[in-house]
Amino acid sequence: MRILHAMAGAEFGGAEAFFTRLVIAMHNAGMHQQIILRPHAGRMATLKEAGLNPIEAPFGGVFDLKTSFIFKREIKRFKPHVVVTWMNRASKFCPKGDFVHVARLGGYYNLKYYNKCEHLIGNTPDIVDYLVRKGWDKEKAHYLPNFADAETMPAVSRKEFFTPQKSPLILALGRLHENKAFDTLLDALVKVPEAYLWLSGEGPLREKLEEQASLLGVKPRVRFLGWRDDVPALLAAADILVCPSRHEPLGNVVLEGWAQKTPVVATNSAGPEMLINNEKNGMLTPIDDSNAMAVAINRLIKEPDFAQKLSTQALKDFNKKYTKESVLSQYNKFFEDILE
Repeated sequence: MRILHAMAGAEFGGAEAFFTRLVIAMHNAGMHQQIILRPHAGRMATLKEAGLNPIEAPFGGVFDLKTSFIFKREIKRFKPHVVVTWMNRASKFCPKGDFVHVARLGGYYNLKYYNKCEHLIGNTPDIVDYLVRKGWDKEKAHYLPNFADAETMPAVSRKEFFTPQKSPLILALGRLHENKAFDTLLDALVKVPEAYLWLSGEGPLREKLEEQASLLGVKPRVRFLGWRDDVPALLAAADILVCPSRHEPLGNVVLEGWAQKTPVVATNSAGPEMLINNEKNGMLTPIDDSNAMAVAINRLIKEPDFAQKLSTQALKDFNKKYTKESVLSQYNKFFEDILE
């Protein structure tokens, strides 16, 4: 079976990180793949190191003829059985041909970009329900979850980021964007006076968030780490993972916390609310409620046995549904089914 993947992708993001994990996992499982990718030095290096050989394409605007040419050339050369396009731009550029065209969506996107597709993948049941509500054939809308990296790494040294060894350490991960609501987390940090915060990510709000931390008086306890590729090592160093998002279709970071047995506090945005059974495998708080978030964080700090109970159950839930092996098996069956 030959699978061609195409993704334009942002510089940083959860979908981009999962794309990289998935195609490497498929490669290691023996799948025959080709990849068309917007130039990104770090992503290209990671894929090449894993033994893949991605083809670069600009994925530009309306007058980008080069990407269309590359798509057609690689389809003619590689003769894929399935083409998987990731999100809007790649789906729009994909030509019609003698293959099954599948698009993978990680959000509630406008379906006008997918009129050439035969099947759509949503990474949550709610996204699949959205596709059907928008008129997509129920038989051709499929739920395939993400998986997180369950491999452990030695903890990042707290000394590297001038963080006291005995202080509670909160970790937050993601693009520094309005949807991620790191401003709410900074507000909550005021009410967790003994804790430090590592904020790993990049994005347009970094300067604004740094200014907010200074105005709130928490800047001495906040470390902006930039975008990191060693998430298991960060989680090994942290006591609590917080996902404060206003809009989060899935919540890859929740799965990452579960996989590494780090207790999770998240808002009840769509993805985390689907994953978390409150006070069973994590803590849920209302969106934009810094007081409730602070209460949840303080409870995990003051009740370590409760925090341990949550993380133990979370790992069990992760192992049932969200391991690499489980998700790869589901993708394999999906490809086989659509090719019958």
